[in-house]
Formats: sequence, C-alpha cells, structure tokens
Amino acid sequence: MLSRRQKHILLKFFSLFSVVRGYNILVIVIAQYLTSIYILAHNKTLKTVVFDLNLLMLVLVSAAIIAGGYIINNFYDSEKDLINRPIKSKLDRLVSQNTKLSFYFTLNFLAVIMASYVSFKAVIFFSLYIFGIWIYSHKLKKLPFIGNMVSATLTITPFFAIFMYYKNFEMVIFVHAIFLFLIISMRELTKDLENLKGDLALNYKTVPIIYGERTSKVFLNILAFSTIIPTYLLLFKFEVGCMYYFFYLAIILLMVFLLILWMSKTKIHYLILHNILKFIIFAGVFSILLIDVGVILNRI
Repeated sequence: MLSRRQKHILLKFFSLFSVVRGYNILVIVIAQYLTSIYILAHNKTLKTVVFDLNLLMLVLVSAAIIAGGYIINNFYDSEKDLINRPIKSKLDRLVSQNTKLSFYFTLNFLAVIMASYVSFKAVIFFSLYIFGIWIYSHKLKKLPFIGNMVSATLTITPFFAIFMYYKNFEMVIFVHAIFLFLIISMRELTKDLENLKGDLALNYKTVPIIYGERTSKVFLNILAFSTIIPTYLLLFKFEVGCMYYFFYLAIILLMVFLLILWMSKTKIHYLILHNILKFIIFAGVFSILLIDVGVILNRI
C-alpha cells in the first residue's frame, strides 16, 4: 500500500503530466523522428539519423518548450478551464500556480541551454519560439482568426526546426506541411466552438463569438475542402508509398466530420468533431511508417 505522502506525490505527478499534456509531447517526439527518418533525411542511414545528437537536442528542446507552452497556456486559461473542463481543471490545480511558473521558466532555460549545443542560430530560433508561445497565450489567442492561425503555426514550428536542420527543400515536404496546417487550423476552430461557453464568459473574441456558429461552420467547410488540393498532390503527383491508405481514410473522416458538423449544436457534438481531427493527426503521424515499410531493413 502507498503511504499518504507517496499518494500525494503521485497525484502531483499526474497533475503536472496533465498540465503539460505529456501524451501530446510524446506523439510530437515520435512524429519528429519519423519525419526525419522517412521524409527529411530519407537519403541517410537509419543509424545516422537515430543517433544524431544534434537531432536529439532539437527534439528535446522542442519537447521542453512545448511543455512550457502548455504550462503558460494553462496559467492564463485557468478561469476559462474551470468552465470548459471542470474535471481536468481540478486535477491541474493540485499543482500551485507558483510551482507551474517555476517549472515553466526552468523548462525554457534548459531548452535554451540544449539549443546552444546545436548552434547559436538554434538559440535565436527557439528563443523566438518561446516568445511566440507566450505572446499567443497572453494576447493573440483571444483574437479571431489571428489566434487560430498563430496557434496552427506554432504547432508545426518544431517540424520547421528539423526541416531547416536537414535543409531538405523537396516540394513534397511543403505539401505535407500544408495538409497538416489545414487540419490543425480546423482543430483550432473546432476547439473554439467546443469552448464557446467559457470563451464567452471571459470575453474572448473568437470566431464563433464574433461571427457566430454558422459562419464558423462555413469556414470549417472551406478549410476541409482546401485539404483536397494537398491530398490530390500527395496521392497522384508524389511518391508516398503505402501512406495513400491514410489519405483515403482522411478523406472519409473529413466527409463524416462535415456531415456531423452541420448537425452539431452542443458541446458534446463539437467534442466528437475535435476527436475526429485529433485522430486524423494521430493516424497521420504513425502512417509515416507506410511511406517505406522496408526502411528498417534497407537503411540499417
């Protein structure tokens, strides 16, 4: 049996893990490595990529900054989360705001130190990334459109860091990035619909509040149909191996998304839509393995 102190420490750990959304960070780390192996550095051996210390540092820096980003976002959104996510908010509040802020500054400090191992340019890049996350959490997320676009951009920034590291400027990479950006933009707008009650109570100027739910749904339709362009290019103009299975699945899921969207009226409906988009992103990460199913044997 665990002692009271051990239970307290365990609860604190789960609370902090919830605040930094450790599961999301793990997926991003995996995505960065898979993107490096299968797309950005596909001409290098598997061993060279996996044991590249510079790549490891870039991934760890990204993970630390993203974790810090979740903390500062949680700090500014604590009142809103009490309305939108009361159960999660109770778990998050087991760790004090002072502890969260201390951990936030520690993570960012460690991130800059690790970035200095790679290069001074990496230090500048990630310092700007830290500032971008802070200004988004503090100001920009409350603005319609700007908040959504900045959030989507910040989400794909860690991949841009690795892209610049490998200096691989193949067009297929940009098309993949556009597809991901559109799906993430859809997710951000769907989150605004899901969090409408809390945003309205705290005077956030999101798209659904300023322009209405119907207009938000129209924008989601535009974003969904815009994914047709990068999907078509990836299916018929570029070599993506067996990953085409994922893109056909994504098309089906987006059609289901649009059907549910126009029937959606409550928070639970928007939560379902949000989860559909999260599944597309999650499936997209692991479907990178399908680009070359023999990569483990062929590139050792």
